[in-house]
Amino acid sequence: MWTALMLLRRSELFAGLGDKYVADFQDFLHVKLPKLIGVALLSWLLMWLLRLITHRVVKLAERQSSSSLHLAQVKTLTSVIRATGIGVIIVIASLQILTVFDFNLGPLLTSAGVAGVAIGLAAQNIVKDCFNGFLILVEDQYNVGDTITIAGVSGVVESMTLRRTQIRGGDGTLFVVPNSQITTVANQTRDFSIATINVSVDFSANPDEVLALLKQVAMGVRTDPAYSDVYLADPTLLGVDSIKGSQVIYPVQLKTKANKQWAAMRETQRRIRLALDEHGMLPGDPNRVFSRGGGQRIAMGAQEAEPPAAPDPTTVRSTEVNPFTGEGM
Repeated sequence: MWTALMLLRRSELFAGLGDKYVADFQDFLHVKLPKLIGVALLSWLLMWLLRLITHRVVKLAERQSSSSLHLAQVKTLTSVIRATGIGVIIVIASLQILTVFDFNLGPLLTSAGVAGVAIGLAAQNIVKDCFNGFLILVEDQYNVGDTITIAGVSGVVESMTLRRTQIRGGDGTLFVVPNSQITTVANQTRDFSIATINVSVDFSANPDEVLALLKQVAMGVRTDPAYSDVYLADPTLLGVDSIKGSQVIYPVQLKTKANKQWAAMRETQRRIRLALDEHGMLPGDPNRVFSRGGGQRIAMGAQEAEPPAAPDPTTVRSTEVNPFTGEGM
């Protein structure tokens, strides 16, 4: 009798559990499963739209951009946006899935907030690096291959990411600069370059003749087929800039394509040196002056002979006379 009663209770318990599982499964099929499918489909649709938009932007840049550097910048920017967007979509979708399974998000969000604050305080420089790097890319401050000066170092940009910029100096030194340290950017390869040659000529030369000679030499380089394609305008002579001693400075400005001024500037200086020597014009010297009478130059650096200083009376030994011999002591 007792055994039969126990079997009856067990059968009723199993029947109750079975009915509960069936009810939960039916609720999952009718309520939770459609939500899960909706979250998955919406997440997939958003990621597909994000990939489509970034892909279209890259294709548009490939058709319209004539610079490989600008195209590389667009690709870098779109890849960053795509990766960040996909990460945000996955996080939001995961939170929605947890709510479908009646998971309490309060403690999780609280823990995530505390952990986020701790991580943010520990890695705030990395966050600043990435944010500043993103702004550099968006504002197109510089690209790979540009000659720039940032954070007190100068050189050619070899690579750049959201966190740091690598610069190769003129002596081969590789500088790695965190983007958060970049506050001012001096880009020497943007739009055009201006090179100024300060020609020093002796005071005795006629300024009009010097200016005419410099103009002739500078225009000779300007019209030379080897250098004419780098010029954006004719050379400019600014006249007499300063006079120091027997030195007269005549600035010559060359406007060329960005970072293309070096070869033209060196050739112009070489021809100016030969032209001045050919016309008997001496280089100036700030340490001497030109004297009209006799044409002699007086050295300014040599110090004039100064008369000997008078002895200090407090240090001069007094002369004493021996009263017995009459000789000085």
